[in-house]
Amino acid sequence: MIDAALAALNAAANPEKAADMARYHKADRPYLGVANPDLDALVKGWRAEATLDERLQLAADLWITNIHEARIAAAKLLTQARIRPDDTAAWNLIQSWVPDFDAWAIADHVAIAGQKRLVFEPNRLDDVEAWTTSAHMWTRRAALVMTLPWTKNRHPKPAEIAQRERILGWAATYVTDPEWFIQKAVAWWLRELSKKDPERTRTFLEAHGDTMKPFARKEAARLLP
Repeated sequence: MIDAALAALNAAANPEKAADMARYHKADRPYLGVANPDLDALVKGWRAEATLDERLQLAADLWITNIHEARIAAAKLLTQARIRPDDTAAWNLIQSWVPDFDAWAIADHVAIAGQKRLVFEPNRLDDVEAWTTSAHMWTRRAALVMTLPWTKNRHPKPAEIAQRERILGWAATYVTDPEWFIQKAVAWWLRELSKKDPERTRTFLEAHGDTMKPFARKEAARLLP
């Protein structure tokens, strides 16, 4: 399937747009300039035609190419609330990509796929916790971006509260991290949490806000009433 998929991606390429994308994303990899609607249509077709095993193999093969649109397509192939059977294959493939992250766009598309697998099986937070001490900045960042669903529930169950507090504990270890993307991820997580639980967001900022970068502290509090 990979040869046909790459042919389809190349057929949808736009060299002028590809040059603009390379300048914007800055990561050193091939860009084809495929428009998002075209990419979504291709992925939709591949998903419809493939078994789960074929889809996993295609995603893995697309990722290996290092082409920007191919990696985003790989993530989109695995972005699904329910994958049946949801054994560890899809999650393990997503995890295997995390050390390759080097730019936000691909990382965030993979994170969306990862969010679905974590929500389906929260015990996978054990895997994510190991990322929080990685020397690789993008891996540390992924621990917060992939757990954004835990900011969404206004009335979480006790287990969800415990999971949320666990993730906030990770965020607390990040507040002195000098990396802009880490500070931004902490702010993003807290800003989203403030929409559903402003008091918990305030409590975090009272405890840790002074050690955050000013821009991150301001962004985290931006939506607080």
